[in-house]
Amino acid sequence: MDILALLQHLNPVLAKTTIRQMSLIIYALLAMTGRVTMLGISRWTDKGGSYRTVQRFFQTSIPWAQVFWSFFHTHLEQSETVYVLAGDECVVTKSGKQTHGLDRFFSSLFGKPVPGIALFALSLIDTKARRSYPVTAEQVVRSEEEKAVAKEKRQQRQTQNKQGEAKRKPGRPKGSKNRNKADVCLTPELLRIQEMIKQFLLLAGQAIPLVYIALDGHFGNNNALQMVLQCGLHLVSKLRCDSALYFAYEGSDKRRKYGDKIDYANIPAKYLKETTIEDDIRTDIYQIAARHKEFAQPLNVVIIVKTNLKTGAWAHVILFSSDLDLAWEKVIDYYRLRFQIEFNFRDAKQYWGLEDFMNVKEMPVTNAINLSLFMVNVSQLLLRNLRHENSNVNVLDLKALYRGHKYVVETIKLLPEKPDPILLSTIFERISGLGRIHNPLPSLNSP
Repeated sequence: MDILALLQHLNPVLAKTTIRQMSLIIYALLAMTGRVTMLGISRWTDKGGSYRTVQRFFQTSIPWAQVFWSFFHTHLEQSETVYVLAGDECVVTKSGKQTHGLDRFFSSLFGKPVPGIALFALSLIDTKARRSYPVTAEQVVRSEEEKAVAKEKRQQRQTQNKQGEAKRKPGRPKGSKNRNKADVCLTPELLRIQEMIKQFLLLAGQAIPLVYIALDGHFGNNNALQMVLQCGLHLVSKLRCDSALYFAYEGSDKRRKYGDKIDYANIPAKYLKETTIEDDIRTDIYQIAARHKEFAQPLNVVIIVKTNLKTGAWAHVILFSSDLDLAWEKVIDYYRLRFQIEFNFRDAKQYWGLEDFMNVKEMPVTNAINLSLFMVNVSQLLLRNLRHENSNVNVLDLKALYRGHKYVVETIKLLPEKPDPILLSTIFERISGLGRIHNPLPSLNSP
């Protein structure tokens, strides 16, 4: 597929020179092996893609949010499907001391804070195809004020753990007043994410009717919920397993909101929605319109309880949504689909240079991050076309195909005259099959 033709819709957004440079770099990324750095890319580009050209591209200011949306709207959007917005943070380890935004971030892969950079990405999840498409990403750069506040909180926790927290008297503290829990002071992290969501919703307009955003358990709190509601969306997330939830009060006292506390080991049968048994594990799913004393409004809570029928051991997970009318199947499905964004991060690191780039200044780092995620969308489009022949085709097959095409093109340039079309087609098919895992694949057209 002609990469340059795929990018022609970006003419209103990017200069023609930038589009040409991007097409050369994308073709090189599809064909190359080894670490994805500017020098590595320049070694695989065609004529006009020198190392200096690659440097110029990474120094160019690119409106990536518009690029992502234009590409998705033109090539990837499906009319008869429901899209859910998802967001997550990704940590990339980096050595040295000069990389823009370098700090210590908690990495779930390592289970501890590591030196590196972090980015927060939003993606659109196709609930029918069950695939995620990144639509915007920003590097997380913490200010000195944020670092000072985080350090102070950490020191306070350490002091409390050493001295032991003093027990206060039971009951409400004297002089305390009621407060509106919907009026929250958003943290710099939530403000940054809220701005990203609003900018994307403004960019997408009415093209996609978005209702829900799925975020992980880090955002299972009232502040994050109010942040999402202020954007005009409903939140689907997860609560801590030890969260204190209460049934809604159904008595005549209008001053009361909270009923009995929910006992996760003995939830009334009237809230049971489904029970399944598989491999001696019983799964019970409950749905309750419950209340939490830290949240401003009732929550649509879905509790999944798994019990080992042999040992009697059990555990539970608490999912919730701010939409009280959302069916329990959708709550589970939307939160499960949130994990698709993790596959975007995996592909960006493994194939498209998110883990490899060696840029250190702000503009090149921003372009390297967004280019690697943009390549996830480009590869999704190319794979969708190839999967008509074989549904098992993956990114390794795609790269093998373009690498074989590159080898054939370079070989033909050395011949005194081109082979006849039948032989040329056979050469392309044979060479493009080297390194493939799944067969058959349609060979690319010869130049």
